[in-house]
Amino acid sequence: MSELYDIRLRILKEEQALQSRPNQKLFSDNGVFERYKYPVLTREHVPLEWRYDLNPETNPMLLERIGVNAVMNSGAIKWNGKYLLMARVEGNDRKSFFAVAESPNGTDNFRFWDYPVQLPDIDPAETNVYDMRLTAHEDGWIYGVFCSESLNPNHAPGDLSSAVAKAGIVRTKDLKTWERLPNLISSHQQRNVVLHPEFVDGKYALYTRPQDSFIDAGNGGGIGWALVDDITRAEIKEEKIIDLRHYHTIKEVKNGEGPHPIRTSAGWLHLAHGVRACAAGLRYVLYLYMTSLDDPSQLIAEPGGYLMAPLGEERIGDVSNVLFSNGWIADGDGTVFIYYASSDTRMHVATSTVERLVDYCLHTPSDGFRSDSSVQEVCRLIDKNKAYLMKM
Repeated sequence: MSELYDIRLRILKEEQALQSRPNQKLFSDNGVFERYKYPVLTREHVPLEWRYDLNPETNPMLLERIGVNAVMNSGAIKWNGKYLLMARVEGNDRKSFFAVAESPNGTDNFRFWDYPVQLPDIDPAETNVYDMRLTAHEDGWIYGVFCSESLNPNHAPGDLSSAVAKAGIVRTKDLKTWERLPNLISSHQQRNVVLHPEFVDGKYALYTRPQDSFIDAGNGGGIGWALVDDITRAEIKEEKIIDLRHYHTIKEVKNGEGPHPIRTSAGWLHLAHGVRACAAGLRYVLYLYMTSLDDPSQLIAEPGGYLMAPLGEERIGDVSNVLFSNGWIADGDGTVFIYYASSDTRMHVATSTVERLVDYCLHTPSDGFRSDSSVQEVCRLIDKNKAYLMKM
């Protein structure tokens, strides 16, 4: 065993050990949620045995054999008392795969299981998979819905970036053995498809994001809603938009459902992402909305603006100025763990409570779509505060 091998192995193990440090909750000026200081998953969390040939005889210089570019866009679920993230691991070769990381407390000490997820391979044209949402459905299965990407068969000669997005579906009872179901059948390309956790009128309910092409939403008006009779042969026959895109808002270009909504006494609590254009490119932020318990397709609260936007180092990465979430966990005590990726590079956590998030949704003014409306809301709050202070 060479000295170089020994030195490199020691440094690599020290770097991995650093990922187990306790996380630190940061002060929040808005009071709605608290960020944590350190990312919860990064490329450095990926086990050494996934990346290196550790045999000094065949790899005496301990060179990395399989490179990892990023860990991001993780689904989430509480399972057997542990907090699990279904991470998107992207290799240096640009291909993504899924891997489960487990934490005892939800904020630090995430460790990957021994092997990544090996999905049944049912589509020879499928090139890439990513961004799985996990839903523990009332039918007893845990479902994963993810993006299945392939080269557009109708691409122009020489155009090797034209892609087709479909919604892939898997299910499991133990998060280890996965059954692959046929992809969702839709007349549109579909990304950010999420399974509702309960039956609606005896059917499976999906939040969708119909779009005309792989990148552009086109005529797709926002987050959609569809009911399907049979999840094992899921087909969208009728679709309606429940959360619309709007000009000069945080979701002007496109928007999409994050994880499945959380049931609260006041309604279904939704986390979504919104995209707008700016001089630096596309800016992704996270926002909340609520729908009715009686009819989850009926919007009842739509606070204006974003809940979370890229902050500080979160703005820097593979695709900068982006926050994205497809996983959160609501504990029995009301704590909510919001798992989000920054700039397509790393995973973070923020915590809040169901009470605070519902209060935020119900009492934050909706977007009036004009500067005049915004200033009027500020003036109303000033007048309310003046009236209160005069009584003191």
